[in-house]
Amino acid sequence: MTSATALLAGLVDYAGLFPPAALSMDDAVAEYARWRRSPEAWMLGRFVLPAARLAELSRSGDAHLPEPGAGEPWRLSALLGADVHGDSARVTAFNASSAGRAVVDAVELKAVSPEEAAGALDALPAGLDAFVEVPLDGDLDALLAVVKARGAGAKVRTGGVVPEAIPDPADVARFIAACAAAGVKWKATAGLHHPVRAEHALTYAPDGPRAVTHGFLNVFAAAAFARGGASPADIEVVLREEEASAFHLDEGSLAWRRLRVTAEDAAKARRDFATSFGSCSFAEPVAELRALGVLA
Repeated sequence: MTSATALLAGLVDYAGLFPPAALSMDDAVAEYARWRRSPEAWMLGRFVLPAARLAELSRSGDAHLPEPGAGEPWRLSALLGADVHGDSARVTAFNASSAGRAVVDAVELKAVSPEEAAGALDALPAGLDAFVEVPLDGDLDALLAVVKARGAGAKVRTGGVVPEAIPDPADVARFIAACAAAGVKWKATAGLHHPVRAEHALTYAPDGPRAVTHGFLNVFAAAAFARGGASPADIEVVLREEEASAFHLDEGSLAWRRLRVTAEDAAKARRDFATSFGSCSFAEPVAELRALGVLA
């Protein structure tokens, strides 16, 4: 196992329905199907969609989903809204009707307090991987304690289509360190189209806003180092790195300047700790990793 494989396998959950891409269901499904057939399919994670649009996916996906027994079912992550019970029922009905072709095996929801997180998680059907988006300015320790007690994961929002949606590296570092201390797995969403921290356009509009965005190599390398015992201060410095040459994905190890973990430890961190990030583009991460020489 190379460190690139360890760090990148299944990393990108495809969220083409969401801004800034905001594709139609037909187009998003076709794009995901195309990438599933590509040489880079090993980097592709779940298809992300609102639970309220599961029936729409059934219609759009009919020509793309595998027949039962003819291939691996598509793995989906469903975003639950305010009506957790109703959306959970939609997930259960979809899984019953789409057996062998697609399966919602993960759900994502928001909570701003420990009580809200507990109520939502207690309402979920059994057997789902659940990720709770938590506010970075909230009581992280209390929220993570609830998430941990119910066997769920956390979710951090790392960007958006406006500059003020991008959290400071210190806040993201605090989140990663808190998850490591609590033993809570997590995923990220939004703003991670690019491998290394730099200034980028936040939308595809020619006159759209620009800002310095987080890099997904920064975030997931920092997570691997955090799982290996790196301090919150070190995690923040890794998140702030803007030199691509500072990261080394060698045959047997992942390194940033003076920090290093083995490829095996990076793989464990991905499997048990920093699971994935949602992105409305899969093409951009692939193209930029290729430009950096990480992908052939």
